[in-house]
Amino acid sequence: QVQLVESGGGLVQAGGSLTLSCAASGLTSRNYAMGWFRQAPGKEREAVAVKSWPGGFTYYPDAVKGRFTISRDGAKNTVYLQMNSLKPEDTAVYYCAASDRFQVVSSLYNYWGQGTQVTVSS
Repeated sequence: QVQLVESGGGLVQAGGSLTLSCAASGLTSRNYAMGWFRQAPGKEREAVAVKSWPGGFTYYPDAVKGRFTISRDGAKNTVYLQMNSLKPEDTAVYYCAASDRFQVVSSLYNYWGQGTQVTVSS
């Protein structure tokens, strides 16, 4: 059984940085993708970072490109989202998700964490 648990959310001032972690367990496929998504009140869920292994495909939308970085710690089976130069519009609940293929559509992901709140103050 696949389980994803996010952590690291909190309150940060605009311009600051924050790192989210996603501890994964039960992943058995050799090829997979991990995605970070966010959802703000009244807005649709959107991908902010997606990366596949071992192919190495990576996706960032323009809204976060150059500010967010997705990475993996294989030894700890953990995926990270490093967020720099945070803006108030980055405020949302952030989720990590797992898929058996590289994709950016949230509805096509099979496994989800429960989310962690990120709030960026002005």
